[in-house]
Amino acid sequence: MLHLRLRRLFTGLQRAFPRPVPSPSSTHSSVPNRLHLSRSGLRVAPLMSSSASSSSPSPSDKDRRAPHVTLPPSTADKSELYRGLEAVLGSKFSSEPLIPPPHPLIIVISGPSGVGKDAVIKKLQEVREGLHFVVTATSRAKRQGEVEGKDYYFVTKEEFLSMIERNELLEYALVYGEYKGIPKQQIREHMAKGYDIVLRVDIQGAETLRSIFGKSAVFIFLVAESEAALVKRLIDRKTETSDMLLVRVATAREEMKHVRNFDYVVVNEEGKLDNAVKLVESIIDVEKAKVDQRKLQI
Repeated sequence: MLHLRLRRLFTGLQRAFPRPVPSPSSTHSSVPNRLHLSRSGLRVAPLMSSSASSSSPSPSDKDRRAPHVTLPPSTADKSELYRGLEAVLGSKFSSEPLIPPPHPLIIVISGPSGVGKDAVIKKLQEVREGLHFVVTATSRAKRQGEVEGKDYYFVTKEEFLSMIERNELLEYALVYGEYKGIPKQQIREHMAKGYDIVLRVDIQGAETLRSIFGKSAVFIFLVAESEAALVKRLIDRKTETSDMLLVRVATAREEMKHVRNFDYVVVNEEGKLDNAVKLVESIIDVEKAKVDQRKLQI
């Protein structure tokens, strides 16, 4: 009878206090590290579980255990402190740039006739390295002071049409009865070398390039300080007849309506060329500092 009572009591205790069953994750989990702060400095040591601390570790456990690493004080030698930081963090510091170099840009400069596109680009090339100005091919006659291969590639209309047939031009247009176009090969070669590309086009050409590049290129609209100043510049050039001047002025009025299709507008005021060039440089610097870089392949 007593034996039966004891047996029932033992069974009840087993039900009230079931024996815990260790999970697989608890028996095979990795042991995290813990930082210790002592008088000798900062060191790293593995956290020991209660079961592990109660029993003496086997030789294999000692081999797997992370060694203690002491961080030198801030008064230590620079190289010693540098190596100490690497040791505590468990990896060497990389000498690679934290941010990759910016992509080469394509900068499209446009605006009405007489705003000084050529003057701005020429000065820009003088003061800034890493730029390549793409020389445009044209069928018009060479003007006084222009240099073959520097200002334009001067070709006949027949040669220009052959370039079109061979798909050698990024874009081309018929402007005032003459052809103008941008050779592709120049852009490919210099972008591969890391150069920023500067393109000088008229408003019609800028619209074509916008349809090709989309948001991948930077479009800058160059203007004079006033319509009166623009007309005076056109007169001072002495390169057009009166009828042609009338056409250019009327065209300029229409072209001003396209300014909102550009990313930036720069005023090239008479006698203040340096200010306009500095503003173009600032635009390039801002574009290169953007997190989301413009990227384009021709």
